[in-house]
This record gives sequence, C-alpha cells and structure tokens, in this order.
Amino acid sequence: MYINSMGCYIPSARIPNSYYEQLNGLEEGWITPRTGILTRSRCADGEGVDSMGLEAIDDALKTLPYSIRDVDLIVSASYCVYDSVATLGHKAQREYQIEGAKVVYASSACSSFINGLEIVEGYFAMGKASKALLICSEQNSYYANERDPKSGHLWGDAAVAFFISKDKTAPSDIRILDVFTEGLGHIGKGPDGVRLRPKEDGITMPDGRDVFIHACRYMIYALNKSLANTGLAIEDMKSLICHQANKRIVAQVAHQLGLPMSRFLNNIEELGNTGSASAPLVLVQNASKFGPGEKAALMVFGGGYSCGCFIVEFPSEASAK
Repeated sequence: MYINSMGCYIPSARIPNSYYEQLNGLEEGWITPRTGILTRSRCADGEGVDSMGLEAIDDALKTLPYSIRDVDLIVSASYCVYDSVATLGHKAQREYQIEGAKVVYASSACSSFINGLEIVEGYFAMGKASKALLICSEQNSYYANERDPKSGHLWGDAAVAFFISKDKTAPSDIRILDVFTEGLGHIGKGPDGVRLRPKEDGITMPDGRDVFIHACRYMIYALNKSLANTGLAIEDMKSLICHQANKRIVAQVAHQLGLPMSRFLNNIEELGNTGSASAPLVLVQNASKFGPGEKAALMVFGGGYSCGCFIVEFPSEASAK
C-alpha cells in the first residue's frame, strides 16, 4: 500500500493549563509534570468533527496526484462522532460527489485510525477497492468532562485525512511496509480503562495507572510485531511516533527501548491528546523532515484496550524525482 497524500486540520484556539487548574482546584503547575501538556487545541464555535474532517481532506487534496472521484473506498475512523448514522465518511462522499465508493465507519478508541488503515488493507487484498480515503476527526471537547480532575485536561481536537492506494500512483508516494493491530479487551481494566458515555460523564479515565502500564507495554509489543513482520530493526527507523496520550508514556517507552527522546516526534505539548488522530497527525506535521528511503514507526494504544503499529518508508531519491 502507498500513501498518496496526507492532510490535517488543527483548530487555532489553545486552552492553557491554568484554565483547568483553576476550574478543578489544582495547584498551579500541576498538569505539565504529569502529562507533558502545556496547551490543547480546541474547536471554535461552528467547528466540529465534520468540518475538521472536510478541512483535512481539502488540505490533502493540494498534493493528490489523481481525482478524488477515483476513490472507491471511504473509511471514517474515530470515536468522536457527531452523527453515528450519517457519518463523516458519508458527508465526505456527498461533499466531493464520490460516486460508487464503499463507505465504512470504524471505532476502536485511540486505535481507530490504524484499525481503519487495516480495513483499507483488507479491501485492497480482497480486490474490492484500489484507492481509499481514510479520515480521522476527533472533537474530544464535544465529549470531555472538563470538571474531571483526572483526565478532563488531557483532550485536544484535530483531524487528519490520508489518500491511500493499493499500487503506486506517483514518485512521491510513501510506502506502507506493515500494519499490525490487536484487540486487548482481556487485559488489565480492559473496557473499563477508558470510557465515553455521553449521557453520563463523557470521556473518563478511571484508572490512569492501568492505562499507563499497558500503553507502555503494548506499544512496544506492537512495534516489535511490525519489525518482525518486515524483517527490520529499530535502528532502521529514523523516528518513532507514539500515540500522544501522555508525554510520560512516550518517555517510558523510550526508556524501555533504550532510546533517547530525540528519536521520538511529539505534538502533545501544544495540542494535548487528539485521540486516534494524534500519531498520524505527528506524521503529517513532520513529513518534510524525512529524507529519501527513511522510515518511521507509528505505535498506538487505545481504550478497550487495543494496540497497533504501522511502518512507513519515504520515497527514494530516484523515485521522488
């Protein structure tokens, strides 16, 4: 598989830690040492899951080497849905008049994007699609409980859009070397580790320690699975990208792998936890930093629990010309 084009949308508003510290009676400076977060992105009035997703598509269209109407599969992957019947995928199909395409919605917490990527891979393998649009838009602020002192301060809003093809379409295509996912509902707190119950208390994380322990363990587990599948070593990766849940998790993953933090790309300081959009968003933001043939591994861990990893290779100098 190949990534033909990537785009993103990040709301311009930033909410500082002081807002949550004052709201929930936390000491000044309490949040950053525990999360690595300084601010988080926030949708403005009139913005939301659908508008962010369409903006991300528009951004990706700037470098798409074919017509969007060539897309024959649309996958909307997220847990922050505005409408669970008329999904973002259907909105995109209507907005861009993508006739004849299959439209699928996938949700697996902060692993949603990578599970969507694996769905694309499956449709390609079955010969039922050849060009896909994968959209992930997370408006955490729509569901977050700001008065939850444990996790109300974590969440940011953002969206990404990836155009993906079975075969290479242009010299600039980024090759996807492996996609690995696994459900982990049987470990730790599992389905009770992170919850989203809109009519009760929104997004909550009742046991952050359980999430922390298993996120570190299983992102490394997923990375090792993908490395084994490709025959690559961690030394072959220029950079690693973790799900942006908590910078202390990233630091612990780096420690357990024996790597310096400089090998990891992050955006959590400014944007907070942008859900399943977070890791692919870091890739979009940093794509220009990768040279010919350089590789990156993206590791995720989500509520439920679940984990995954995918490895990408940037085009060689010869093919990029």
